[in-house]
Amino acid sequence: MTLIPTDLSTSRISEMLRDPFRQIAASSRVIDLSVGIVVCIPCFRRPAHLRLTLDSLVNQRTPRSFAVVMVENDASGRASAPVAAEYLAAGKLQGVCLVETRQGNCQAINAAFETAQALFPAATRFLMIDDDEIASPDWLELMVRTAEATGADMVGGPVLPVFEDDSRPWLARHPAFCPAYDYTGAVPLIYGCGNCLITRAAFDRLGSPAFDLNFNFLGGGDCDFFYRGRNAGMIFHWTAEAVITETVPQSRTSLGWIAKRSLRIGAINYRVQLKAAEGAAARAKVFAQVLGRLPLSLVRSVRLLTSSKAIVAMHPVLVAVGSALAAFGFDPKPYKASKTG
Repeated sequence: MTLIPTDLSTSRISEMLRDPFRQIAASSRVIDLSVGIVVCIPCFRRPAHLRLTLDSLVNQRTPRSFAVVMVENDASGRASAPVAAEYLAAGKLQGVCLVETRQGNCQAINAAFETAQALFPAATRFLMIDDDEIASPDWLELMVRTAEATGADMVGGPVLPVFEDDSRPWLARHPAFCPAYDYTGAVPLIYGCGNCLITRAAFDRLGSPAFDLNFNFLGGGDCDFFYRGRNAGMIFHWTAEAVITETVPQSRTSLGWIAKRSLRIGAINYRVQLKAAEGAAARAKVFAQVLGRLPLSLVRSVRLLTSSKAIVAMHPVLVAVGSALAAFGFDPKPYKASKTG
């Protein structure tokens, strides 16, 4: 175990960051540099829920030592930083909280993973949980055990919605909220980083920045990262028992928000596929496929209407429309806040 006290850690951490846009907000009194596991938590304007997230990490049932790296991405308000500092100062968790002054989804996630790798040189497995999520008690143990047993480069697990408005439980079956898989085992790809484990070797192979800043305000940097991992021949595994729950506010269950989410998924799909296309012919093929999916998606939606609510059935059409709109310049930016410093 290699421990550094607080008075040394702040200066050492600052030296390791070597980035003028990243500032240390808080650190635990001691930091064990020999830990092999780091949990990364991007934070943005949800301090009350961050407490629930951190409590769920404090209560993990595992004999393994782990650290946390929290990233405050609201440089002006910094509402999450005091909560992070409280848990670190009390010794409930060890690690750091830093402020990433450049706003955006990919900026925050890159800051978390890059800091975790730099500060903890012995760490080989990096997990992520969002600040509106709660980890089940065995989450970390199950994710790490899966990586050890399978040799997977990347492990994913389900994020199950907990709706503030519970009057429409069928929304849990909407693709915007439903996990990609319902079984444990090898899978061809995982799509989101809200519940994931990534090995250091995977980061090394895919280069830096891990999350492409072209997806910074759209979202989908995680989808692009995992897509590149698949193309590089990496191994993916899904652990259905490693459950994380996500608190879904009422504002995210409106028909308008869900429709926009489906359109954005389509836009992300198009951007990821276009980025992977090499040469004019490949890009033209992607464009043709996008247009070809429009009539096919309509058929799928009509079929779904016989067994699903209309908003669920409309998802294939909205995704296809979102892809087509992106091909013609549609550029949603849900992760661009109106007021940040």
